[in-house]
Amino acid sequence: MHPMYLFEVKKPEESKYPYDYYKLVSTISADQAFRPMAEGGCELVK
Repeated sequence: MHPMYLFEVKKPEESKYPYDYYKLVSTISADQAFRPMAEGGCELVK
């Protein structure tokens, strides 16, 4: 599992170089971002 990231799109005046579009707002740890597969309720997971 891996952490999830929340990004915000920058305003044009906030970008400092080409492809500088996003600002990292928050990082969510993997244990909070994903529930265990046994609790998912999917019939295909046994």
